[in-house]
Amino acid sequence: MFGPLHGWEIAIIVLVVLIVFGVGRLPNALGALGKGVRNFRRSAAGEEEEESPKKTKETAAEKDTAEETKS
Repeated sequence: MFGPLHGWEIAIIVLVVLIVFGVGRLPNALGALGKGVRNFRRSAAGEEEEESPKKTKETAAEKDTAEETKS
């Protein structure tokens, strides 16, 4: 229908995205978009999210530190 994008068309799209999101918020917006795509692909494949062992160890260490500061 429209064919591939060329140099000026890509430049205009990038300029509009920078104006809308701003330079500071752009990495956060793209990171959120990437996480959304990953979650969609996982759910489409039927995989369930599991907590990684590394995350569990960090959480346990944080709980121990919190308990020590309360004492």
